Amino acid sequence: MEKERRKSPSGVANVSKRDLNSVQQMTLVNLEQFGWELKFIRRPLFQDPIAVVFDSERKHFAVLEPDGTLNENPGFDIRK
Repeated sequence: MEKERRKSPSGVANVSKRDLNSVQQMTLVNLEQFGWELKFIRRPLFQDPIAVVFDSERKHFAVLEPDGTLNENPGFDIRK
């Protein structure tokens, strides 16, 4: 059986957290108390990175904006 390639080892999420600014990191700490977790950071060409977080049930996703706000309607879809 072929292993899912999109899944990442547990240490990768910690590396991604370093790419967040201090306000995003503080917000993420608060979100983690409610079960949210940083899943990945999109890096579109010629644009700022986009931090994507998922709720504990993995039913909803949101973008962690540079100012620390949570954008639950970012204007794009995530593959399931």
